[in-house]
Amino acid sequence: METSLLFLSQRNMWESKEKTFFKLMPGSAKEEASKEAKIRAKEKRNRLSLLLQKSEFHEEPQARRSAHLAGVTRVCPEEAIRWGESFDKLLSHKDGLETFTRFLKTEFSEENIEFWMACEDFKKSKDRQQMMLKAKAIYEKFIQNDAPQEVNLDFHTKELIVKSIAQPTLHSFDAAQSRVYQLMEQDSYTRFLKSDIYADLVEGRPQRPTNLRRRSRSFTYNEFQDVKSDVAIWF
Repeated sequence: METSLLFLSQRNMWESKEKTFFKLMPGSAKEEASKEAKIRAKEKRNRLSLLLQKSEFHEEPQARRSAHLAGVTRVCPEEAIRWGESFDKLLSHKDGLETFTRFLKTEFSEENIEFWMACEDFKKSKDRQQMMLKAKAIYEKFIQNDAPQEVNLDFHTKELIVKSIAQPTLHSFDAAQSRVYQLMEQDSYTRFLKSDIYADLVEGRPQRPTNLRRRSRSFTYNEFQDVKSDVAIWF
């Protein structure tokens, strides 16, 4: 705010000096000077606008960081401790799911939890058309070779999905979802319980900054016509 006021004050001072200068000039020279002054004024406004944008750019991330920390620390230590009792308890709690997803981002493996969530949403399909569109979206996003967020599945599990993708059922992804769930429970969940992210929550400490890569594109089924997802937020 102070930076913005300083820029505006400087601009007003420049404009005042230019107006006084024009009053003292003869008519012929005044027209030429007026054109040049307009050009200079435009350049000054552009520079001021650029400086203001830079100032706002540096202020806004700080506000976002503060809001982010406020959201992270809303979890009480007692709730965080319950997450350590089982993987199911962690995933069944909204904040637990968000925190675990944030941890997976630090390990570059958030595709696993996103796939698990996609499968949960798929099983809530309300009609045949929605089921087919969601199945196709999951296959292209997570299953097929070189998929944008391909999950680690064995050949046999992938083959089961390939054979059923044309005529999917609500259980088409059960085997794959179970496989990914086991991988997260036996591997990622164990490391999560030993992480600084979890320790800070249990101790009631403010969350420390974490080096996260840019969040992957959210996977929603609204990209497909007449398909509505039952999941409010996809990470």
